[in-house]
Amino acid sequence: MLTVFGTVALDTTRTPFHTVERTLGGTATFASIAASNYVSTSIVGIVGNDFPASYMEMLKNRLDIRGLSISKTEKTFHYDSSFGYDLYKRTTNKTELNVIANYQSTVPKEFVDSEYVYLANNDPVQNLNLLNQFSHPKLVICDTMDFWILNKRDEVIKMINRVDGIILNESEARLLFKENSILKCARLLVSNGPSFALINKGENGSLLFYENEFYPIPGYPTETIKDPTGAGDSFGGAFMGHLCTQGQINSNSLKNAMIHGNIMGSFAIEDYGIQRLVNIGNKDIKQRHEKYKEILSL
Repeated sequence: MLTVFGTVALDTTRTPFHTVERTLGGTATFASIAASNYVSTSIVGIVGNDFPASYMEMLKNRLDIRGLSISKTEKTFHYDSSFGYDLYKRTTNKTELNVIANYQSTVPKEFVDSEYVYLANNDPVQNLNLLNQFSHPKLVICDTMDFWILNKRDEVIKMINRVDGIILNESEARLLFKENSILKCARLLVSNGPSFALINKGENGSLLFYENEFYPIPGYPTETIKDPTGAGDSFGGAFMGHLCTQGQINSNSLKNAMIHGNIMGSFAIEDYGIQRLVNIGNKDIKQRHEKYKEILSL
């Protein structure tokens, strides 16, 4: 079983073409839904008293939600962001932590023996607290973002020390280490404990650093781009989900997982929020995977 921990949010996303307000989002939401295409996935997190019942039903249809708490007194985490015409660089307008500000996460007893744990973009202190509750996971991967790097950098480093792999984008890697070179950032990430580091480069694909070698994988070419909000989290969930099916970590399994991560990220950006992710199936993934292999072959 894979257990995903992170935020379940109501997202407001603004682009020059359209705005959606308080749609279902959050790091754990995107990651767990993406991962559920590959492996049985449970989610741990918290929502508020304003969380729509229809969204809860949507999660229940894809995931084991026994680890999802509902606060009776506080509102759901809300993230408000904007994109420019290139739909690439995101600007944070407002981050309302609400229920996650003082959240003390608890892993349900049914999940403590999970072999795989994905710590989605979330407070690193809460991530570490949750990680301590698992018995002996085989593989732990984490994510982070600029908000936590700026406000809790020491805790982010402690979290990195405890995991097997880390996923983040290139601007976050540069911010974490105050270095311009992405390759140097990748080496620094691995020197802090993980066996591999994966740096997302948006539409330009992703870069894997493993066993002192770099492996670049180009992004999947996508013509329809509406909302990049959950692309990175969808990448991480699919990457982790595919690794769960491989049984071992090596350069080949990691590279193949990157391909699936890029595929799921390409689906996520084709609609607002999670709408595209919940409307694809194995056939869609397989078709895009076959096309991807054609693109990568020389």
